[in-house]
Amino acid sequence: MKYDFLIVGSGLFGATFANRAKAKGKTVLVIDKRNHQGGNIYCENVEGINVHKYGPHIFHTNDKTIWDFVNSFVEFNRFTYTPVANFKGDLYNLPFNMNTFYQLWKTKTPEEAKTIIDQQISENPISTPKNLEEQALSLVGKDIYLKLIKGYTEKQWGRKATELPAFIIKRLPLRFTFDNNYFNDKYQGIPIGGYNKLIDGLLEGIEVKLGVDFFEERERYKDLAHKIVYTGKLDEYFDYSLGHLQYRSLAFEHSVLDIENYQGNAAINYTDYDTPYTRIVEHKHFEFGKQTKTVITKEYPLEWSSEKEPYYPINDKRNEDLANQYKKLKEQESNVIFGGRLAEYKYYDMHQVIGAALNVAKKEFE
Repeated sequence: MKYDFLIVGSGLFGATFANRAKAKGKTVLVIDKRNHQGGNIYCENVEGINVHKYGPHIFHTNDKTIWDFVNSFVEFNRFTYTPVANFKGDLYNLPFNMNTFYQLWKTKTPEEAKTIIDQQISENPISTPKNLEEQALSLVGKDIYLKLIKGYTEKQWGRKATELPAFIIKRLPLRFTFDNNYFNDKYQGIPIGGYNKLIDGLLEGIEVKLGVDFFEERERYKDLAHKIVYTGKLDEYFDYSLGHLQYRSLAFEHSVLDIENYQGNAAINYTDYDTPYTRIVEHKHFEFGKQTKTVITKEYPLEWSSEKEPYYPINDKRNEDLANQYKKLKEQESNVIFGGRLAEYKYYDMHQVIGAALNVAKKEFE
């Protein structure tokens, strides 16, 4: 039997496309080289807590169609992401809002906060920022930059802010209200019972094979189906023929603690350069857990190599140019659909991945 679709990767793009293909009566086989399905949104149950194994994922969107779509598989809770920044022991609310400005300067009105920010920007006027540091200083001034942006960004990218391109920061939203909600989207939450329930719902009734590396027997797997949906690394599909695309990677240090509540919040960012990790995540707070123990994760940014997991595409000129060359090769692959963060070499939020998969499926089946 030949399948209609072989889907390489069981993350959000692959699982969403598989679901839509099955709904249209198509035969589908999903393969994944990991020993679990769900890609980076996979959760591991530890002490009754859904641990976000590959970093925290908060679903947020303004698109009611996508919100209704995911809620048709699992109900989402009312979690609101309100991270806190720790700079050398002092705590600041994120995103930058009236609470943050009070913590920095004891300002109590929007006018007072705006005056200080405008004054700091005018002290070092930069008309054409040449790097990320100059861009940030021209947008928010020195206090916010030095305490809440510089160290975190340099850890995250493994480069000095003066060596990073200005376009990485197109804007830095300043919110002149006492509002700690990180996202502006209308809909936000976490699946009740964890993200595995969303993936299980999307892949219900679909054949999935785990621990299978597409590239070990590429020709055999290509012969299994009329069409391939590929969600892996773009350059790997073409055997790195034009060179390697670059990424930033992450390492996670998970700890089970014999206390009920470690930090009182789902995420605290460490924005000074000397703290080696960028944040500590306490997973039970995503689902308002009351367990007697807690699980925390320290997140360390890493320089990427082929043995490490690729997380963030590096959107500098060299990588953008190389990705565009690979995208020209994609156009020659008439029987392959490339989708998702790795196959498109593009940073996606979850709702964007699902939206892209739904659009591709709609186009395919119409």
